[in-house]
Amino acid sequence: MNDVQNQTDIRNIDIQKVGVKDVEIPLVIQRKLKNGAIDSQRVYAKAKMSVSLNRQFKGTHMSRFIEILNDYRKKNLVGVDIKRMLTDMRERLEAQNAYIKFDFKYFIKKIAPKSGLEALMCYDCYFEGTLDKDDYKFFLGAKVPITTLCPCSKEISDYGAHNQRAIVKVKISYPENEHIWLEDLIKTIEKAGSSEVYSLLKREDEKAVTEKAYENPKFVEDVLRDIVLNLEEDKIINFFEVEIEANESIHNHNAWAYQKKVKN
Repeated sequence: MNDVQNQTDIRNIDIQKVGVKDVEIPLVIQRKLKNGAIDSQRVYAKAKMSVSLNRQFKGTHMSRFIEILNDYRKKNLVGVDIKRMLTDMRERLEAQNAYIKFDFKYFIKKIAPKSGLEALMCYDCYFEGTLDKDDYKFFLGAKVPITTLCPCSKEISDYGAHNQRAIVKVKISYPENEHIWLEDLIKTIEKAGSSEVYSLLKREDEKAVTEKAYENPKFVEDVLRDIVLNLEEDKIINFFEVEIEANESIHNHNAWAYQKKVKN
């Protein structure tokens, strides 16, 4: 059969990324338990995969992306060995560069501060990898909800202060011979807020969380700076990007802050 994709294109344009996205696939993720033991969690993920395309080729072979995912799924290696997946993508699709990203929901057990009740908390997370010729980079990302309480509102009010739920997005990178657990990254983010967010709270928990936030007021600037300090102190991390957006409760707009840094 005639292979149209391998036909020569005369428009003389290299394509930086071409591939497939929103490919639904189960993902096996190693997880760190509270006692330090290692376990695994199977999650539902959406994959985004691409390679560069040389100007001489009309198209890439889209089916090969799915073939690679299925090969690794059978070995329970989807999301585990991202560098090897990128290498296979580059070789099998005859490309210089390869890219892959897995977006998934990650569940962590959280214990309410007073009642001790346990419930699952869901976080939007992702693994992302790039292979530019022989330069491999891995990124770990998480979106974490927190509570912030306005220091200005607390200062000027006779009683009470407005608070809101804020979303912190963090993306980090580190060498392939190192490892950072999602649990540890998420905990670092949660500690930077006025208070953590929980999925299950009884009355005594609600009282504790509300009072903790009141005693620990923070602007989005405060949260950002505290997270940046923690990430800067971590010698393993060589890149980070932090964004926080607070869904303001008394304004018709949101407060927002952002920081990015490549560490030496």
